[in-house]
Amino acid sequence: MVKLYGFSGSTCTRLVALICKEKNIPYELTSVNLSKGEQKAASHTAIQPFGQVPYIDDDGFILYESRAIARYLSKKYPNQGTSLIPSDPKAEALFEQAASIETFNFSVIVGPIVGEKVFKPRRGLQPDEERVSELLASLQSKMDAYEVILSKQKYLAGDSVTIADLCHLPYGTAFYGLGGSFAEVFDSRPSLSRWWKDISSRPAWLAVKDGA
Repeated sequence: MVKLYGFSGSTCTRLVALICKEKNIPYELTSVNLSKGEQKAASHTAIQPFGQVPYIDDDGFILYESRAIARYLSKKYPNQGTSLIPSDPKAEALFEQAASIETFNFSVIVGPIVGEKVFKPRRGLQPDEERVSELLASLQSKMDAYEVILSKQKYLAGDSVTIADLCHLPYGTAFYGLGGSFAEVFDSRPSLSRWWKDISSRPAWLAVKDGA
């Protein structure tokens, strides 16, 4: 059984839990309480030197960074559960292209918006609305490009779901949940909206959406 060290509500911990659900990989969650700063404890940073979550212990193999963990688990169990990384070189290259799109055109913008609008208020802080407006404006053109891609194929890497699609879910769900002009970013673009409804309704995501 994979041992998952993280915080049930954290975006990155839920991503790893999502991959485990998609791949039918049993996991055991050991809580690292972010609100108490346990991720900065010496016992944690001795394993995860950046003081972040999650990391896994797979029969003594330690790995951190959620996207790396997702790739590792998907490649270790290629024929178990949902196939999330193509094996054909060209298809895998398109997957890597899609993964890069997610990292540098979505999460790099949506993550800070969620930080301002969701995480700051939880700590009793006021969001920087000017920064949010700037980020939201930047996101619009990125989502125009998503619309072009998704008007031609079902998912970002082709017609099969991959990790690149699933990586949008933790931050994307928090972003979409803000409603109003935030949800409209997805809803106003038909192909993007169709894709978002598809991936956000997957049983594996619904199982971990509210906690790993």
